[in-house]
Amino acid sequence: MRIVNPSYGIAPAGEGTATADPVDWASDPMILFSNNKPNAKELLFGLRDRLSSIRRVDNIDYIAKSSASQPAPPEMINEVVRKYRIALLALGD
Repeated sequence: MRIVNPSYGIAPAGEGTATADPVDWASDPMILFSNNKPNAKELLFGLRDRLSSIRRVDNIDYIAKSSASQPAPPEMINEVVRKYRIALLALGD
C-alpha cells in the first residue's frame, strides 16, 4: 500500500516494494475512513458529494472506527485493504 499525503507528496519508500497497480481515481473502489471525531463524517460525505461531479460514487463507502482515541482494530484495516483501492481519511477537528 502506498500512502500519499497531499500536503507534501508520496512518503519515501521503506522496507519492501509496492506491488499494486496504479490507482484509477475515476473508478476504483474507495472508502471514506473516519476517526469518529466531530465533523469527520460530514467532511467525508462532502468530499463524496464533490467527487460525484468527476467520478462514479456508487462504489464509495464509509466506515468509522469506534473511538477517536483508539487505533482501528487490525480486522478493520485488513477489511479495508482487501476491499478498496483508495482510502480518504478524515480528522474532523
